[in-house]
Amino acid sequence: MKLFISLVFLLFTFSSLAQINIVAVGEAELELSRVEVGKPILNGGVTGNYISNASTIMDVVRNDFSFYMKKFSVNKNLTSITGDINYSSFKAQGISYVIRGEFSQNSSGLQVTLSAHDIGEGERIISEDYTYQGNNPREISHKFSHILYKKITGEDSIFNSKMIFVSDRHGTRSNPVKELYMMDFDGGNKKRLTRHGGTVISPAISHDGSKVLYSLIKNEKSKHRNINLRVYDLKTGKNSLVSSRNGLNSGAVFMPGGNSILLTLSHVGNAEIFIMNLNTKALTRLTNSYSPDVDPSINTDGSIMTFLSGRAGKPMIYTMDMRTKKVKRISFVGKFNATPRFAPDGKTIAFSSWLDTRFDIFRIDSDGNNLARLTKDFGSNEDPTYSNDGQFIAFSSQRVLSRTKAVQNIYIMDNDGEIIGSVTENFGNCTTPRWTKLL
Repeated sequence: MKLFISLVFLLFTFSSLAQINIVAVGEAELELSRVEVGKPILNGGVTGNYISNASTIMDVVRNDFSFYMKKFSVNKNLTSITGDINYSSFKAQGISYVIRGEFSQNSSGLQVTLSAHDIGEGERIISEDYTYQGNNPREISHKFSHILYKKITGEDSIFNSKMIFVSDRHGTRSNPVKELYMMDFDGGNKKRLTRHGGTVISPAISHDGSKVLYSLIKNEKSKHRNINLRVYDLKTGKNSLVSSRNGLNSGAVFMPGGNSILLTLSHVGNAEIFIMNLNTKALTRLTNSYSPDVDPSINTDGSIMTFLSGRAGKPMIYTMDMRTKKVKRISFVGKFNATPRFAPDGKTIAFSSWLDTRFDIFRIDSDGNNLARLTKDFGSNEDPTYSNDGQFIAFSSQRVLSRTKAVQNIYIMDNDGEIIGSVTENFGNCTTPRWTKLL
């Protein structure tokens, strides 16, 4: 069970499962656009690491479009596409788009030209030039993929987005350490952000992607270790204390505008949800219940908050109208629930529920209708977070390897529960992913 839930809900006695009907999300017949990505075309004089960098750029473009499985069918292998584009031949093969990359080397670095061709229209629809100087070839791929995806669909993609997560890779059983990390949406370019030597929990990223809230439990011998709230500035690399009131200072998320946050505090004797002005540190209390109210999330326009409460006798999902302060219970599934998170459009909420001896991910409309189970028979699954376009959900999944060993990694599925794959591996136990809100 998650550390945060065990801290807050230790006194709850869990009752039997609610008798409701849970449906799985069905599959629809889809017409996919076939995409062919070419091997890098090396125009004389490309040497050394630049050769492998060119292959990486094309591989990442191919992999990017593979995530949108409901829109594109992408050849798993890079193919040889040289000379002029033979539109009639590709059309006969049922291919919709061809992507090519040409590479040359000069004193400025690796010169990259990435282009895409609409086979049905018989024309090149995009061509982008980049200079690579040995820093991050994946960045070029994600930029191009995003531009092309928007050209084809008219919508934003996930390709430029990042994920924040927690890993214990630098800790041991006798000295547990969990720190904050950041990576590309697909697991590339992992970067360690904090070095507290303690336990980081409950990260949340700002809407503009510039700051991360998180709570810290210091590794110290004390019966009353405080859980303090901190903020990390992704631009400067500095972190600072936000709240250290007695007890819990956790479960915080940014409100729209970024000047205020929602957070859970227990200095009043019970865990309750407050609004804090980040400039003045002034508090506005939102909940006042006999049972713990924790783990808030808020929709994009700030009109509805969802949160976890034990007022029904076990932790379940509730919503609050931020204007009227009216509270409504919306979940009735499982022995207890955790980590409700709004989709970007505010219409649905993803959460985890303890059911059938493990956590699974569910999705429900913000009004409590249309409950759907997204994971089943796939380990124990927690901490859902929506992508910026609302089409994907990242989550942490635990696999039991033996009686004494288990491993947690971060996976991505689409909004209908189809698992795409893991984005962490051999990087310690990775938990609590949080997807950037904006590009």
